[in-house]
Amino acid sequence: MPTEPIITNERVDDIPVLLTQIEHMGVQKLLDKHFPTHGNWQGESLGQIAVIWLTHILSQADHRLNHVQTWASKRLETLKTFVGEGLGELDLTDDRLEAVLRYFDSDSNWYSFEEELGSSLLQGYVWIVQLLQATVG
Repeated sequence: MPTEPIITNERVDDIPVLLTQIEHMGVQKLLDKHFPTHGNWQGESLGQIAVIWLTHILSQADHRLNHVQTWASKRLETLKTFVGEGLGELDLTDDRLEAVLRYFDSDSNWYSFEEELGSSLLQGYVWIVQLLQATVG
């Protein structure tokens, strides 16, 4: 007996563009590398949670913690497409985001993160310049 498909309607706006760009920059992997979490951390990784929060900040021009869970709940299927099916609303509570901020409170971790992120972006920029020079010249 065939069942009817469940159709979910979500407003995606600029979310796919932002998440794709952040993914190309390697932000999530670098955050997970330079800001290791305690063994009791459950659910999506710190990097994934931070990337979703960053997407919220850029998309909504709003950095407040208590607005992210509501925003994400209205776009959960879109976010799951990029992050994975394991993502749930409780991964984005204000308590969870506050825990992310506690992990981010380390200057030495930020220095190493920024150094690696900057070097990969610079390599991408150099590659684009070389490609343009080869095309023109």
